[in-house]
Amino acid sequence: MEPVPETADPSAYLRADDVIDHGHPQVLRTAALLRAGAPGPYEYAEAAYTYVRDEVPHTFDSGDDRVSLRASEVLATRNGICYAKSHALVALLRAEGIPAGLCYQRLADDGGGTVLHGLIALLLPGTGRWARQDPRGNKPGVDARFRLDREQLAFPVRRAYDELDYPAVYAAPPAPVLAALRGAGSRTELAARLPTGLP
Repeated sequence: MEPVPETADPSAYLRADDVIDHGHPQVLRTAALLRAGAPGPYEYAEAAYTYVRDEVPHTFDSGDDRVSLRASEVLATRNGICYAKSHALVALLRAEGIPAGLCYQRLADDGGGTVLHGLIALLLPGTGRWARQDPRGNKPGVDARFRLDREQLAFPVRRAYDELDYPAVYAAPPAPVLAALRGAGSRTELAARLPTGLP
């Protein structure tokens, strides 16, 4: 699927805000650590992706009861669901001048309904196109990888289950994602508040 920026303003994908807070010392420290072993933007982007995927456990895998929202919180607590982990990865990329935004999928859940899943897209210099990456975190049955030649996401969409990829690359988290994360005081509350899709 070809990701499509929601805005024609390229600066929107480098901007800091309350959630993608890439000017925060925690984000800057982590970016500096990753940059030390990365000779160029591709290597840095892959290192940032791998760090968030592997070193920040997904809340529902780890059983951590804390709910993180801001990129700096995710990196400090090493905890977050797919939305929060995506905030952290986008912040790390923007901290190094790599345009990045947020993407979403509507996936079938175990109860017969749907749930919104978060991932990211980045625009590496010289590529000329946005590439989606999924930092959710691997586990049995999930093998997401950093790739530019083709997508290797945590959850490929299954049309037979009415799943879909939203094409938009968001510069900031959409309202349903923010409402779910801000309104939950625990992992259990968050599970009950997850959006089923985007308008």
